[in-house]
Amino acid sequence: MFRFSKRKDEIFHTLIEEQASLTYEGLKLLVTYMETHDHETADQLTMREKEADEVRRILIDELNRTFVTPFDREDIFTLSRTIDDVLDYAYTTVNEMEVLNVQPTTFMQRIASLLRDAAYEIYLGVQRLKKHPAVAIDHAQRAKALENRIEAVYREAIADLFSGPEDVHHIVEMLKKREVYRHLSNAADRGDDAANVLSDIVVKMT
Repeated sequence: MFRFSKRKDEIFHTLIEEQASLTYEGLKLLVTYMETHDHETADQLTMREKEADEVRRILIDELNRTFVTPFDREDIFTLSRTIDDVLDYAYTTVNEMEVLNVQPTTFMQRIASLLRDAAYEIYLGVQRLKKHPAVAIDHAQRAKALENRIEAVYREAIADLFSGPEDVHHIVEMLKKREVYRHLSNAADRGDDAANVLSDIVVKMT
């Protein structure tokens, strides 16, 4: 029975880690896309998003069939959802840019780079959650600090975007870019949520 319970513990840690890893890989692809505007990179990001969705489906199935979990089952569900949301918004960002034919800006590149760094901190935090919870919370705090930097760049980008519309065409381009910035900001918000859940789990464990 003890071995069975331990195996179940490992399943949840493994699945959350796999989700966080795929999200980090997806955010690295987002950075590449912002640098190259390459359609093949967009396709690769779509595949990462689908792979992560499959991992989440397996995690939820395990959650529904398991009575005892390594930490609060609601926290497992919420951490999984928020990590998934980060990758979802990275995917929808690229999708919007492809559909609306939006060219990457330096602001988008800066935000994507910070999002990648935040995703990496979340990934490291999840890895350290089981054996080194104090280190996990440190990574969560770093992720939150990066989210604050993203919001600062976001505000700068919006201010620049609306600094002086010239004609109707310019206004249309402004609205398209604002939509992309909104998706990037939402990704940052979900990363912040994931960091908060990670911190809450550590508090409950200690």
